[in-house]
Amino acid sequence: MSLIVELRRYTLHPGARETLIELFEREFVTGQEAVGMTLGGRFRDLDDPDRFVWLRAFPSMAERRRALEAFYGGPVWRAHREAANATMIDSDDVLLLRGPNYLPPAGAREVLATVCHPTPDPAAFDAFDTWAAAHLGAEQALHRTEHAENDFPALPVRTGEDVRVWFGPVEVAPPGACRQLRLEPVTG
Repeated sequence: MSLIVELRRYTLHPGARETLIELFEREFVTGQEAVGMTLGGRFRDLDDPDRFVWLRAFPSMAERRRALEAFYGGPVWRAHREAANATMIDSDDVLLLRGPNYLPPAGAREVLATVCHPTPDPAAFDAFDTWAAAHLGAEQALHRTEHAENDFPALPVRTGEDVRVWFGPVEVAPPGACRQLRLEPVTG
């Protein structure tokens, strides 16, 4: 099922990651789910102790806006926003994608997220998509940039780039510039 998915990477103040994770798991998971968001994986970046990475999904852009307005205008965020924001240096590294939500397999200790920027040539995107069809399994479902306008500007998203993202290892290197994030699932 194709959803609107946010891949969010937060840069935190040194030593603040566990504080944010504890608050997030205690207050923000159920608070977001209560207004219709579907949370995906939540992760510690294994290569950066001051990064928290997470996903959330929405059935459509209209539902995204409705749910974000409800959460960020609601009591859970109002009660805990100062504590959450005090842990963060930057929360604007956000990719707006289309694809399935992603939850790590039960018991996973490490997950690889691959973010690729195929060269900005239509033929290169075709080549990338052909490569993805041949090398990615269903469990690694491919996410593509969602080019819809961000209709909730209070939460910026990165624009002007076209990416492909998937989770899980791949034996053969894809075409284009890619980087992998080594992630440890947060168990809530």
